[in-house]
Amino acid sequence: MAIALAFGLTSLRYPTGTFSRAGPGLFPLSVSCFLFLIVLFTVVRARFVERVPLDFKLKNIAIILASLGGFAVISEHLNMIVGIVFMVFCASFAGTAKYSVMRNLKISAGLIAVALAFQKLLGFNLPLY
Repeated sequence: MAIALAFGLTSLRYPTGTFSRAGPGLFPLSVSCFLFLIVLFTVVRARFVERVPLDFKLKNIAIILASLGGFAVISEHLNMIVGIVFMVFCASFAGTAKYSVMRNLKISAGLIAVALAFQKLLGFNLPLY
């Protein structure tokens, strides 16, 4: 909440404009408002849900960090599609569900479709292939 408030209040120093002619302060203000609402709902929900102890598993944290690092290196040197597939297959070792190659392929296909949409529809410069 503090981060959302800090960015939201700071963005008020810039002209926000209107939605049809956005000023430099409109985007950070809208993002911080959405973030504040998400955190507010999370805090309210936390008051009504039973507490669960938080258990850090350093092995799982290391697996996730390795999958992200591998994604970055593979995307840089080969292409992003191979990086996405590596990241999904590597990160799934950190989960508690039974390892499923088919599920990983479906997740990879979905992420590749999103990346292709960003590249083709939004014009992002992504090294997909």
